[in-house]
Order: sequence, then structure tokens, then C-alpha cells
Amino acid sequence: MKNLARKLGIKYTLLLIGCCFCSITGLNAQVSNQEKEVLLALYESTGGHNWNTKWNLDEEVVNWHGISVRNGHVVAINLFMNNLEGSLPHSIGDLNHLEQLNLAFNTIAGPIPESITKLTALETLQLEMNRLDGGIPSKIGEMEALEKFVAFNNFLSGHLPESLGNLQKLKDLNLSSNKLSGRIPPSLGKLSNLEQLGLFENRLDGSIPWELGNLGRLKELILANNELGGAIPVEFGQLASLQVLQIQNNKIYSFDGLERMDASQFLVFDYDKDKEEKQFKEFDVDQLRMVDTKFEDDIDE
Repeated sequence: MKNLARKLGIKYTLLLIGCCFCSITGLNAQVSNQEKEVLLALYESTGGHNWNTKWNLDEEVVNWHGISVRNGHVVAINLFMNNLEGSLPHSIGDLNHLEQLNLAFNTIAGPIPESITKLTALETLQLEMNRLDGGIPSKIGEMEALEKFVAFNNFLSGHLPESLGNLQKLKDLNLSSNKLSGRIPPSLGKLSNLEQLGLFENRLDGSIPWELGNLGRLKELILANNELGGAIPVEFGQLASLQVLQIQNNKIYSFDGLERMDASQFLVFDYDKDKEEKQFKEFDVDQLRMVDTKFEDDIDE
């Protein structure tokens, strides 16, 4: 009798677990019509019928390639290198629970929709290696959860928004190889968690803000191939975590700020060799790995 009761108990437990699993699966599978419509707009506007891996629109959203669903909401879109073309729909900003958006290595053109700044839960925004143009949305500073914003190798133009300085959680900012112009906003010096800053090969001018010297966690600073002038700020001596510094091919005329820096901390150190002056001869360049390549973000799949 006891054995029968035990067997019945086990079966009941397994049944209960199965029901819970089905309930959770069903919950994840059910996405609101509004969120599904946004995904369908993305599919249509970026040539979904030509994607490398297409969506079966007859299946539940949870089964669509690159889509992650949690508690009935779309929380991640990863369509890396999937032959997306066309442009991004304005409605992308309606995915209020989105945390990850990776559309890198496609051929998406047109502007970054201003509505994207409504994605206040977004932590990762990867748009690199596309054909995006126009300016960076001025209200990008409202995306306060953002930790990674990578959009190198596009055709983005205009100035860097001052509001970038509001992204206090930002660790990785790479906007290299675009057509950005104007000055580097001093507000970037408020990004206390920033570890990588890549602005290589743009049209940035003016002096380098001394406020960048406040970035105590910065490991990589890539400012090469711009039109920056003036002096290397003496505050750069405070960048104790810096390992990669590239400032070559600019219009910098004073390197006094390098005197305050410790050459032994560098893995990569690039400067305009033809402008080398005695005041930073303490840098034993023979012991530094000299490179002349742009900073590139790791490819995340």
C-alpha cells in the first residue's frame, strides 16, 4: 500500500512539474500583438524574405531566429550577419522590454530612428558594419541602462551628442570609421565606468577635453585619424588603467601631457612619430608594441 502511495505521489509530482513547465513555456511563447507587429515591421523593412535565416511567420515568436522572449516580452534581438538590408522601422522604439539589440554586420541603411531612445531597458546596442547615416539621436542619453554602444564602420555624421555623458553605466563606446564632426563633448568625462572609447577615423576637431582624464577605468582610447589639435591634456596622467592609446594622424602640437603618463602600462602606444620631442623621451618606444590599425570591437555572435 505504501509503495502504491509512493508511486502515485511521484506521478503527481511529475505531472505538477510538467504542468508548470508547459505553463512557463506557454507564457514565454505568448507575445503581445503590439510587440509582434514591431517584429513584423522589422522583418518587412529589412527584407526578411532575403535574410540568411528567415522567420517562419506561422510559428510562435519564441521560435523565430534571434528572438529571445521572457515573461511574454521580447528581451533580445540578435540578427548578426543575417543579410538585413533596407532601414530600421520607427516602431522599434515600442519594444519597451528589449535589453539586447544586435544588428551588426548587415547592410542596413538610413538613419538610426530617434524612437530608439525610448528603449530605456536596453543594455547592448550593436549596429556596427552597416550603412547607417544621419546623426546619432540627440536623446540617446535617456537610455540609462546602456552598457555597450557600438556602431563603427557606418556613415554616421553630425556632432557627438552632449547627452552621451548621461550614460553612467556605459562601458564600451565605439563610433570609429564614421563621418562624425565637431568637438568631443567634455561630458564624456563623466562616464566613470567607461573602459573602451573608440573614435578612430572621423572628422573630429578642436582640442581633446581634459575631462577625459577623469576616466579612471578606461583601458583603450582610440582617437587616431581625426583633426584634433591642441595639446595632450596633462590630466591624462590620471589614466592609470589605460593600456591602449592611439592619437596619431591628428593636428596635435603639444605632447606635454605624455610626461605624466607611465609608459610601462601600455600594450599599444601610437603617436605621430615625426613630432616626437625630448620632453617625452622617457617613453621607451622600442619596448612598446607599435601598431597603426584601427580599434575594432570584438565580434559577438
